[in-house]
Amino acid sequence: MRGQQAGWEEAGADVGEPTERLFVGVWPPPEVGAVVSALERPASDALRWTNPEHWHVTLAFLGGVPGARVGEVQAALVSAMANAVAPPEARLGPSTRRVGRSLLWVPVEGLEGLAGEVRRALGDLCPDAGLDEPFLGHLTLARARGRHAVPASLAGVPVESCWLVREVRLVRSEIDHSGARYTTLLTATVAP
Repeated sequence: MRGQQAGWEEAGADVGEPTERLFVGVWPPPEVGAVVSALERPASDALRWTNPEHWHVTLAFLGGVPGARVGEVQAALVSAMANAVAPPEARLGPSTRRVGRSLLWVPVEGLEGLAGEVRRALGDLCPDAGLDEPFLGHLTLARARGRHAVPASLAGVPVESCWLVREVRLVRSEIDHSGARYTTLLTATVAP
């Protein structure tokens, strides 16, 4: 957390100011969500399945952004999307994948360029958010609880779909004992 505060301090933000936990993501359209919903989701005390309304691909996780700087992040995101070359095609699949012991996801390819645009646009505003780390597109389906592991049998299940990404969202994420709550702060259209 100190690295994030130091970066904001250098950028002129008041370190004691409340922050908002933000990310930029892409949501699949309902027809793609229906394909993912068709996957079997067996009940298990060892797993926490993600809610379908939370299914998204994170292009950039920004971490704690000072409230006074959110407007700058919004403006930079709108500008970046207005200058995008064209809406990219996101390709979901070809199958579920277990990542480590604790995650089950579906890979999503085709968003590397869009993620790069978002990260370049926000890099100076979010200096310690790790936006220079490699992008690995995915939609998270489940997380293991505690010391449990995602069963190997859930990996390798075929699931494929694609869609044109016409918008990205800047989202506030609030985590508490009941899970994550997402609030869309801005929807930016990807230039045609």
